[in-house]
Formats: sequence, C-alpha cells, structure tokens
Amino acid sequence: MQDNKKNIIVEKTLNFALQIIEFAELLESKKKYIISNQLLKAGTSIGANVREAQNAESRADFIHKLKIAAKEADETEYWLFLCQHSKSYPNCDSLESEIQEIIKILSKIIASSKINKLNP
Repeated sequence: MQDNKKNIIVEKTLNFALQIIEFAELLESKKKYIISNQLLKAGTSIGANVREAQNAESRADFIHKLKIAAKEADETEYWLFLCQHSKSYPNCDSLESEIQEIIKILSKIIASSKINKLNP
C-alpha cells in the first residue's frame, strides 16, 4: 500500500519521465531515432523502478529496486551526455542537471537504507 505523503523522489522521477518523453519526441522529429529510443526507455524506467520500490516486500527488495533505478539513471545520463556533445542534437542542459540531482538523491536513499538495514 502506497503512502500518500509527499515523496520527492517519486515526484521528481515522474516529472523527469514526462520531460524525457517530450525530449524523445523532439529527437524523433529530427530523425534521431536510435538515441531517442534508448533515452526514452532508460529515462522512463527510473520512475517506474522508484515507484515499484514504494511497494517493496522488504528493505532488501527496496534497496534492490532503487539500485536498478540508479543504473537506469546512469544510463540516461550517458545518453544525455551524448546528445549534449553531438553538434546536431538539441540542447538538453536542464535534463542533464535534473538527472544529476536524481542520481544524488537515489544514492543518498540507497546509502541511508543500507545503514538502517544494518541498524534496525
């Protein structure tokens, strides 16, 4: 059962996924299909895994799902880096700064969950 309290990482990853969808559509309109597809898959998967972690069966399951989200975030950061450094791609500065913030938050949540796991 999900908690109705404000959850920053759930909100951030949902909003990020919506921004990624728009950016992927822009890339497709410019015929950048391969990167668009990769970015769409990785960028929307982050939020899906964070959301799934909210219903984890155990702390270990929660950490595992957030680690998957973190891996997807790293992959997304890679695709955005390629876009940012390719001359014929549109600007994605705001997406890059947002994914870096998401990665930091995920890392902190994972680290504190591991500490809490060791000290119940």
